[in-house]
Amino acid sequence: MIPLSFGQLGLWFIHQMNPGSSMYTMQLASRLTGQLDRTALEEALRDVVQRHESLRTVIRDARGEPHQVVLDISECAVRLEYKELAEEEVHKAMHEASERPFDLVRDLPLRAWLFALGPQEHVLLMSMHHIVSDGWSLGPLTRDLARAYAARRRGAAPNMPPLPVQYADYALWQRRLLGREEDPDSLASRQLTHWRSVLDGIPQELRLPVDHPRQPMSDFAGGTIEFTLDADLHTALAEVARTENATMFMVLQAGFAALLSKLGAGTDIPIGSPVAGRMDDALTDLVGYFVNMLVFRVDVSGDLSLRDLVKRVQTVALDAYDNQDIPFDRLVRALNPARSRTRHPLFQVMFTLENNTDAGLKFDGLTDVPLAIDAGSSMFDLALSLQENFGPDKEPAGMDAFLEYQLDMFERETAQRMADGYRRMLAALAADPDAPTSTVDVLGEEHQALMFDRAL
Repeated sequence: MIPLSFGQLGLWFIHQMNPGSSMYTMQLASRLTGQLDRTALEEALRDVVQRHESLRTVIRDARGEPHQVVLDISECAVRLEYKELAEEEVHKAMHEASERPFDLVRDLPLRAWLFALGPQEHVLLMSMHHIVSDGWSLGPLTRDLARAYAARRRGAAPNMPPLPVQYADYALWQRRLLGREEDPDSLASRQLTHWRSVLDGIPQELRLPVDHPRQPMSDFAGGTIEFTLDADLHTALAEVARTENATMFMVLQAGFAALLSKLGAGTDIPIGSPVAGRMDDALTDLVGYFVNMLVFRVDVSGDLSLRDLVKRVQTVALDAYDNQDIPFDRLVRALNPARSRTRHPLFQVMFTLENNTDAGLKFDGLTDVPLAIDAGSSMFDLALSLQENFGPDKEPAGMDAFLEYQLDMFERETAQRMADGYRRMLAALAADPDAPTSTVDVLGEEHQALMFDRAL
């Protein structure tokens, strides 16, 4: 039997508790303009499922132990569900399709819909369960789909080099790499010892400027604030990163930690952030769930400058990266923090800088416009995600930002003020990195007192 990877195992247990939930699904949607060959697209979809074993894997249970079962392509009903719609019906259809839960025992973990709006206007929606895919996987998936589509349009099978490994190989390798936690010389034991020290005394719950107290039960319904950082600010932040020998991720996370502290969260700020988890080049072009979650415990104490805060975040980040192999679920189990069904363990806010490969659909003979889908849910109290954009000469061209928030804790106006405050914090960091964090007015006088009162 092929075991689940440790990341998959955590998702499997969550799925068992909430089998009808669509929270752990991911979507990719694009509007395609031009003469689309529907037969070629359906054949290409089947080619991709054949190429990546993860996309034809179901999860079965034997004596209480879940394991992977890779289906033969002949056993897989790979369908491109087709429907003709009016323009005003698309949003509802996409939302309903993306909300459909997966039965991981029986269903293929990939579904695809093609909504026809006219002879040369279509919307392609693909939905996958996270147990077989992560954000980085969208790049390999779309590249392989585009190559297969181009070949099928010519009436040929795609000629792609074989993948060096499949996801099942990774799941087996991961267990050998980590070893047994009981073995003091194993990688798992050494990294757990590190994290026990780093996270000792971590706040069980981060104090946030909520509008409503946390409820004993939550449906994790969420909203999203979309905003942008312009090219000038992007350029200035890139210069701060260069001067401090830091990454853009470190600069942006420092700004987020400073904002949370200014909003009354205290000076001990745990922030969760994902890492790609693809530690070998053989995994680069593979569709699968490799991502791991790290806890960045940022100390904002003292009237330090924004520049010094970036340096603190840099130290924390480099330390975390050196100990990133231990799966988050095993870390939680080892630390055994107080649990709640409505509060994420070890951290309640997440920060992400998207820097994965381009996941756009470069289909032969078609133009593509990516479409955003509001999932309508949030696994975290707050989740801030940014995407860098670049010009033709790789110059900074601004960032797209998304702040997700739980609806039963925050009103939209509060989330909007936090998004505005983040932009102000980054502007202050870019304008004068030596300015003390205490001097930055992130919300304006009329809102500052209100937000602090709510945090108490």
